[in-house]
Amino acid sequence: MEELITLKELLHQGNIAEALLIVEELEEMSKSDKLNKIFSYGIILLLHLIKQAAENRTTRSWNLSIRNSVTQIQRTNRRHKAKGTYMTEDELRETLQEAYDLALEKAALEAFEGQYQTEELGKLVNQEEIIQQAIDLIIEK
Repeated sequence: MEELITLKELLHQGNIAEALLIVEELEEMSKSDKLNKIFSYGIILLLHLIKQAAENRTTRSWNLSIRNSVTQIQRTNRRHKAKGTYMTEDELRETLQEAYDLALEKAALEAFEGQYQTEELGKLVNQEEIIQQAIDLIIEK
């Protein structure tokens, strides 16, 4: 909020150069927030896909979490006015790869009632297949 007040003051003063710097900073903050949301929802999406693959089953709750995560990633990634997305498919893949280890750790606590350590659970699933499944859901292939 402080940035907006400063921006307003700079515009009233006619200091366009400094105002543009604040606009760029605000844009960067907004994009960073969007990328963090995509990362967080990516963890939840991967967590449930890992559990589905490991346990070879699903629940309505897992399916709902998957649908919700996909929807939130799609909404957050969509550029409404500029038409397009903030992240390309390759950038989404990279983000999901970064989120995978955290999702696997969480899945190890939940899958099979927590009887497997993270590394053990990781051997029961195929990371690349799960990430590809997530990508396919997000970009609706």
